[in-house]
Amino acid sequence: MKSSRQTPDALIPYSADRRLFLKTAMAGTALAAGAMLGLPGMANAEKVRIELPGLPYAKDALDPYITEQTIGYHYDKHHKGYIEKTKKAIKNTPYEGQSLESIIKGSADNPDQKNIFDNAAQAWNHNFYWKSLTPKSKPPEGKFAQKIRDDFKGFDNLKKELIETAGGQFGSGWGWLVLDGDKLAVMSTSNADNPLVHGIVPLLTVDVWEHAYYLDYQNERKRYIQALLNKIADWEFAAKNLEAAMK
Repeated sequence: MKSSRQTPDALIPYSADRRLFLKTAMAGTALAAGAMLGLPGMANAEKVRIELPGLPYAKDALDPYITEQTIGYHYDKHHKGYIEKTKKAIKNTPYEGQSLESIIKGSADNPDQKNIFDNAAQAWNHNFYWKSLTPKSKPPEGKFAQKIRDDFKGFDNLKKELIETAGGQFGSGWGWLVLDGDKLAVMSTSNADNPLVHGIVPLLTVDVWEHAYYLDYQNERKRYIQALLNKIADWEFAAKNLEAAMK
């Protein structure tokens, strides 16, 4: 995980001991924030059925920035595959009936449960990714816009940092706009990793696995990220997540 900024201590690379500390000391905070946000899979102690959620828009709604063909493969094959593999991996285990967040946090530091973590985290990440996009993107407004000015010195700087951070992620992974403590920050994670297991609140994400953009942009990852942030990012979704987390 990395950030393009001079980051607070909470964003430095994580040792196993540090992750275990954060998992026990901060996971409750992130879970409570997620429950307020109504994020995918954030649930109480009741048994949860893990299913593929519907897209928030038609498959062609993000054209030409993300095409219907890309969403068809990405959603119907990759995302669906993570959901089905998660269900299979947790069957007849203590994780069966738990939320994706509980599964992710319970399996994150257990090498023997890497398959469970990878698939559950990828299922959650994709749930969150589709909600981070919209065909009716609007620039940040009000308190969210002011927070961006305070922490990034402007919306253009935020996008620039997120483009550089997500675009610079080595190999597969994710770029994130997050709330770390009381500050907005950008970060990237490798493979299935996400901010939840580090006690950090995700606000918006960019998928930088090749299947997210290669049909439309080939090897031009940064061009895909620029199009996403400038044309189809759901900043209202991010604003609602921030508002809920700061209550």
